[in-house]
Amino acid sequence: MRKLIVHIVLFISVLSTTFAQLLPNLGGQRAGISSLQFLKIGVGGRGAALGETMAAVVDDASALYWNPAGLTGLRENQAMVAHAEWLVELKHDFVGATWRLTAADVIGVSVLSLRTDDMPVRTETQPMGTGAYFRYSDLAIGVTYARQMTEQFSFGTTIRFVQENLAAVTIQTLLFDLGTVYRTGLGSTRLGVVVSNFGPDVAPSGMATLLDGTTVTSFQPFSPPTVFKFGIAFEPFQDENHRLTTSVQLNHPNDNAENVRLGAEYAWNDWLMLRIGLKRTIGEPLLGIDAKSADDYSAGLGVRAPLDLTTVAFDYAYTNFNLLGAVHRFSLSVTY
Repeated sequence: MRKLIVHIVLFISVLSTTFAQLLPNLGGQRAGISSLQFLKIGVGGRGAALGETMAAVVDDASALYWNPAGLTGLRENQAMVAHAEWLVELKHDFVGATWRLTAADVIGVSVLSLRTDDMPVRTETQPMGTGAYFRYSDLAIGVTYARQMTEQFSFGTTIRFVQENLAAVTIQTLLFDLGTVYRTGLGSTRLGVVVSNFGPDVAPSGMATLLDGTTVTSFQPFSPPTVFKFGIAFEPFQDENHRLTTSVQLNHPNDNAENVRLGAEYAWNDWLMLRIGLKRTIGEPLLGIDAKSADDYSAGLGVRAPLDLTTVAFDYAYTNFNLLGAVHRFSLSVTY
């Protein structure tokens, strides 16, 4: 196990150095080239607290978002609700449920939304408002299927209908997530690979009226925010009362710089969990402020209570945004 830990640390160090040397500026070159940005906001208190290092860790209903293959780690059916008061008074919500069909097959459904309250319409000539109101809202409805192909390998996929509304302009499309989990057999080490939000370029539809009265009905298409994720997770220490899970994940987004994420979770009696997470843009120092990322570190806790007919879990996460403040996320799950 010690050799395994040393090899993983060396692998991550070499890979991070290589990325920093080969791809130091691609984040700035790619920024702002994708649409549907709400799909990048993570769900659930556990995943957020762990720095979103969930590709190889997730084994609950939040796998509907993080890695569909992770559903095969569920021992019971589970439902989850999650909420976050997002930045600039946005409201972010997630609802998901899973069902085990056979010993190897699991399905699930999920709904993800981001929305504002009604806002007054303001123009250059009527900055105090025109008397009309509009709302910004995002919605994603997903159906997931996962299968444990062998004792070591699991596969999962999600098809998701996505809609974004801004006043009279709308985007609609279908996107896909593909994920795998591989249990190596070396202790508890497992690998997770995910491609999220894969699909065609999308362009808004609708009509926008300019100040001079002309209307615009044709808009430029943009790609969805596709992300390739590779994660490693294992337990360096575990006994009947204590468990320490560590995870590392490399992300390659199509619209920003590559980044590495670190997470750790300590569990006491599988009842109380303490979590920390760290995000670093490739090329930035490991400690201190990440000047190229909006958020950097996170922390949180979770409690799990087995009851007569169900097990209830509550998770909380705090995420620091360097210039914008902090975000608090909550999630509640039950088995059935």
